[in-house]
Amino acid sequence: MEIRQYWKVLIRRWWLVVAPVAVVLLYLLATFSRPATVYQVVMRYSAGTWPAGLSEDYDRYYPWLASEYIANGLADIAMTGAFSQAISQRLSEAGIDIADSAIQGAIVTDNAQSVMVIYVTWPDPDQIVAIAYAISAELTKNAAAYYPQLANIEPAVRRLDPPRPVPVPPGLRAHLAGPAIRLGLALAVGLAFAFLWHYLDPSVHDASELEQLGLQVLTTIPKERSG
Repeated sequence: MEIRQYWKVLIRRWWLVVAPVAVVLLYLLATFSRPATVYQVVMRYSAGTWPAGLSEDYDRYYPWLASEYIANGLADIAMTGAFSQAISQRLSEAGIDIADSAIQGAIVTDNAQSVMVIYVTWPDPDQIVAIAYAISAELTKNAAAYYPQLANIEPAVRRLDPPRPVPVPPGLRAHLAGPAIRLGLALAVGLAFAFLWHYLDPSVHDASELEQLGLQVLTTIPKERSG
């Protein structure tokens, strides 16, 4: 089937294509609500070890290099399931029950040389502060649980920013992603209906359909035009 024939099918059954889209569009307009505002906390941490004292050059270079490795490693660890489980446990001890999987999905990390940055995004401004303090406690007091070589270094990790939640208004993607997906599915359903109807329809609409069956068309009767 050529592209123009597909187009003829869609023109002939256009209402089947439009109907699902119109129904979904009316539903979206009737149930529309603005996405909820979420909150974000950004905290930076420094990390390091004590100089080993072997030589002047060693003291100057290797502790700085080690701090970069620690910041980079802890940034990766903060996004693991083990870390989120530890945060969930700390919150549970404080009377706040949050699943570790939800905490893991709310944490994004980065690092710039010796500084680790943690981003926490959460819908509740009070809970996000509790989560941020639990993260800080785990990093500053229990870093040796992830890197044993940090044991007896107090503190190996220092928080540089207090946890201050900042409201983050929903972006354009949050507004359009859901409706766009639903409208796209409705359009796909409408197209499927149109082509299915064409496939099951036994009637003949133009001469080309007979020619495809191997029949020779001698003449056609044009449609009567009024006026």
